[in-house]
Amino acid sequence: MSPSRPATHLGYDAEALASSPYAPYYRPALAPLAEPLRAALAVGALATELLPPVSEAHRLQDEGYHAVETGYALTPEGGARLAVLTPMPGVAPAMWDWWFAWHGSEALRYKLWHPQAHLDVGWRDGAGERPNYVGRVSEVEEYVGSERVRASVGFVAPSAMGLDERRLAERGEVAICARLGMVIAGVPLYSGWLLHQLRPVPGGTEMRSRFWLGGAEVRPFGWDNRLGAALGRLAARLKPVQPAQAQALMVHDAQEMGHLATILPALHAAFGPGSRA
Repeated sequence: MSPSRPATHLGYDAEALASSPYAPYYRPALAPLAEPLRAALAVGALATELLPPVSEAHRLQDEGYHAVETGYALTPEGGARLAVLTPMPGVAPAMWDWWFAWHGSEALRYKLWHPQAHLDVGWRDGAGERPNYVGRVSEVEEYVGSERVRASVGFVAPSAMGLDERRLAERGEVAICARLGMVIAGVPLYSGWLLHQLRPVPGGTEMRSRFWLGGAEVRPFGWDNRLGAALGRLAARLKPVQPAQAQALMVHDAQEMGHLATILPALHAAFGPGSRA
């Protein structure tokens, strides 16, 4: 993980609001939670089998929808599987591909995404903005619920999670894939996987988010072997994912994705490819 950063704060301060080129797109208020998410939170944890494991991530490319598009399950190994569906009227999948390359260079960009939770961001390689994020690691600091966390997001190609990239391109879809990392009890660990699938729909895009956290996905950094798996299982049993943590991440994902979708077309027009910025 990267060295400790200076103290950070939520939102834009007076200086940022007065001088940042991103200030016109800063919206501190969030929309109420959508009914499907509220219903999923009320139901609670589902049967594990209703949410496929990460080894079946390629099933997101099947036609239609899964049995659960918004909900979570806890696994016997101490992990969690999450699904969140977010409609995005007026948004094109390619805008999200641009966003993941663009936002990680500045905290003020990152704060636009979730003004009530995001604190700081930076690329582990120390470089600034580049046109491609795959192969890079983003270091983020944010609140998930009331818990302040620091995590690494190591972006990988969709094929690394079993998706057919040619098929994605033919359908006009985008898939953002990453391996997650955290420091737990002073030990840097791979803690899970994420996948955001952007599918074009009439009038815009829908995002199907999936998270596989803890449990069988835990590994010490650099230990992708049997010993690493055994150590990961031990770590997962010592610190299993709690229902409240799974619920908080579902809320966080729904809030940040839905919120940014409302300003992403304008951001993309102002700062994306072909803009004068």
